[in-house]
Amino acid sequence: MSRHQVSIIIPVHNAGRFIYDTIQSVLAQTYHDYELILVDDGSVDSSAEIIGEFLDRGNIRLISLKESMGAALARNAGLEQAKGRFVCFLDADDLWEPEKLEEQLAFMKKGDYAFTFTGYEFADENGVSIDRIVRVPKRMTYKKALKNTTIFTSTVMFDTKKIPIGMINMPEVPSEDTATWWKILKEGYVAYGLNRPLTLYRRSGGTLSSNKAVAVKRIWNLYRNVEGLSVPYSAYCFVFYAIHAVWRRL
Repeated sequence: MSRHQVSIIIPVHNAGRFIYDTIQSVLAQTYHDYELILVDDGSVDSSAEIIGEFLDRGNIRLISLKESMGAALARNAGLEQAKGRFVCFLDADDLWEPEKLEEQLAFMKKGDYAFTFTGYEFADENGVSIDRIVRVPKRMTYKKALKNTTIFTSTVMFDTKKIPIGMINMPEVPSEDTATWWKILKEGYVAYGLNRPLTLYRRSGGTLSSNKAVAVKRIWNLYRNVEGLSVPYSAYCFVFYAIHAVWRRL
């Protein structure tokens, strides 16, 4: 099997409403040297059938899990099969702009970076932009990331020649993606931001209030039980986290 430069991993769980458009946004990329690994996380809807329409392409693969294991283990299953030097994640309901891979890969290579992320734009359930762009900082260290969770899963890219692929494996905790970025940054790596909105992040208006409550509980759990931060320092970081989170959604 040929070795592609970029491996894209999409965990899929009952995403039949969205996955066709998400795959099409990958196929529309201006950069073509990639493999797309879709991990069906025990879906019981039409997800597998829709994915099956694309499997005649040589650079698209499907991994089927017999039962739902959760997004973290689904992504980890994809990582085990990844052959590219550069690894990206894309959620099953998000969309990439056509130049996402090309621009981010050029950014990675120009700066000789190990870990990058990009800006993104909020979209409605139909994938239509709602004209709210999230700008990202030029660099993110561990201490900065504790106070600002702006690194979004569908925007990251890793160079596995610089960061061992095992370090990118996600833990089975709520907000496993944020926990992973912190784990990597805590080792001394720096994440560099490409301030271009190259991803569309779909969100459902009907669940925003409940999602906010869940997010608060998850971030506090990460501070106290995953990172082992003191109550005062957790509270200090939380204040900045909340300010950044509200600003992103205004």
